Amino acid sequence: MASKKVTKNDLVEAIYFKSDFEKYKIQEIIEKFLEEVKASLENGSTIELRGFGTFEPRLRKGRSVARNPKTGEQLSVAPHYVAAFRAGQEMKKALWELEVKAVD
Repeated sequence: MASKKVTKNDLVEAIYFKSDFEKYKIQEIIEKFLEEVKASLENGSTIELRGFGTFEPRLRKGRSVARNPKTGEQLSVAPHYVAAFRAGQEMKKALWELEVKAVD
């Protein structure tokens, strides 16, 4: 499996070649979808996409003593939320069945 990153533009191109929609419409729909996902997470909602996975806000505990790995400086980190993703059953199965290629 290649470790190529797929960008938003790559997704737009892929959908464009597989559909009859215009590129600007596809890009508009993807932008609106991502805005809704972001807004839902900011409101504390969980987004469940059956067959794909679930996005959810997850609380990370704060720490009184943490270290900046770049500078070594000690600092404290307040509790905060992060976006978390859990793959759905169909996604897990598809990834499990991927052929493993030797690493050179």
